[in-house]
Amino acid sequence: MKKLILIGKTGCGKTTLTQVLHDENIDYKKTQAIEYTKNIIDTPGEYIENRALYRALIVSSADCDVIALIQDCSQEESIFPPNFASIFAKPVIGIITKMDLCDDEESYKKATNFLKIAGVSKIFKTSSINKNGINEIKNVLN
Repeated sequence: MKKLILIGKTGCGKTTLTQVLHDENIDYKKTQAIEYTKNIIDTPGEYIENRALYRALIVSSADCDVIALIQDCSQEESIFPPNFASIFAKPVIGIITKMDLCDDEESYKKATNFLKIAGVSKIFKTSSINKNGINEIKNVLN
């Protein structure tokens, strides 16, 4: 099974996605430090929100096969700089979370555009609440 690192803004759904991918009950908690679970590394949002901590993301990604940039579809802005994916020497995918909260196509298009600008290779739409898109991510990891 491939190892995945999740990178995204605070509150974008990284920890919830980790729990759903591991078939666990959803139990929200704030990630305070990098957490290693089975085949997923869950990073605190502060690591992408503070450029001084980018090195920690790069070093942590060395243990992974796939990098995932997480974009909450309900957010009006992106935390990722243009072509951010190029700092990693591994495949970088995009995961749009909280699709159950996005009622319009415009929100999805905006989130997709943010991830494309960041330089991801493939984009997945997910909802941890109704489990949409989860099997597609599991397939990438198998």
